[in-house]
Amino acid sequence: MSAEPTGMIFDIQSYSVHDGPGCRTNVFFTGCPLKCRWCANPESWRPKLQFMFADRVCKWDQGCRACRDACPHGSIQFDENGKPSVDWKICNDCETIECTASCAAGALKQTVRIMTVSDLVNTLRRDYNNWGSDGGVTFTGGEPLLHHEYLDAVLKECRKLSMHTAIETSGYATEEVFMKIFRRLDFAFVDVKNMDPEAHKWGTGVSNERILDNIRSLKRSGWPGRLVLRQPTIHGFNDSDENAKRLIEFMNENGLYEINLLKFHRLGQTKWEQLGKEYEYSDHGDMTPERMSELQDLYLDNNIACYVGDDTPF
Repeated sequence: MSAEPTGMIFDIQSYSVHDGPGCRTNVFFTGCPLKCRWCANPESWRPKLQFMFADRVCKWDQGCRACRDACPHGSIQFDENGKPSVDWKICNDCETIECTASCAAGALKQTVRIMTVSDLVNTLRRDYNNWGSDGGVTFTGGEPLLHHEYLDAVLKECRKLSMHTAIETSGYATEEVFMKIFRRLDFAFVDVKNMDPEAHKWGTGVSNERILDNIRSLKRSGWPGRLVLRQPTIHGFNDSDENAKRLIEFMNENGLYEINLLKFHRLGQTKWEQLGKEYEYSDHGDMTPERMSELQDLYLDNNIACYVGDDTPF
């Protein structure tokens, strides 16, 4: 008998009301082919075990050195004043991260859970009665499509249990993978971060061509689910009228009529710091309510339902 598939999950949030219809459980996958410069979940980038270091809760001032003693690679050191430092070049290649088990203060946090299909489905069954008639499960990340074999197995079980299924995805996958997963979904958010291929590559590390092609293929297929485009709206990157007009043209050409504009925020900045990464959007990218309203009007004037932030009908 073959082993049950496993997936890499970095968070499961119950009682979410902003990522699909009704009350939902959000499942966050680890691993993403995009590397967005403003990403709110940078701990989701690498599909492997890793940790975050919250130096604010470290007990170094009380003489604790447990992590240094547990690390077999010598990547955690303390200076002459007793303050710790992490050599992230070494830590990013570590496959075992023993140090996290040694930290009683929780300054070193393991970010990944390995879950079988049964593990995850049992967690969803736990939440089932809290969803109500409109709710369900939303798979997000990271990028759920990166774990398509595992996700497909989970979706099969969700269908058996009559669970409403949704996804929040970058759309960056092969057409075969994209269509395989979408045939088991009821609802989807697909991010379209910029209509210019080069600007998209600058902001995310990949071109948008594969994403747009997958959306076109999905619409041609007659997929019966509900598709809502999403855009994290960032000043200086994708908030121009020109970008909006190109996206409106694309939506009209492909029979799309709903978009959710998300206002830029910095809620993930501390995560970047805890991963030893520099967050370049610490002082720019902000959107004013007035500009968000202007962009919304531009879509509405072109017969596209445009929802800003959490003000949505789902």
